[in-house]
Amino acid sequence: MNKEEIIAKIKVFLADEFEVDQDDIQPDAILKDTLGLDSLDYVDLVVSVESNFGVKLVEADFVGIASFQSFYDLIDNKIKAKG
Repeated sequence: MNKEEIIAKIKVFLADEFEVDQDDIQPDAILKDTLGLDSLDYVDLVVSVESNFGVKLVEADFVGIASFQSFYDLIDNKIKAKG
């Protein structure tokens, strides 16, 4: 799966899971603000990533993740590391 496919898949499940317009999910947009995330929503986000990509995220993974671009990079790196 290439990065463009990863981004497209992320946009689809985030728009569905968090009821936002895919057009609002822009690389430089702030993840937390755009999705309206609270602490419980992060759990949903982790579960969605695990079910869609088969990679596990931990709390430390979110340190420094602000924009969607940094989130895309995180998922891309996790998938590559999984091999």
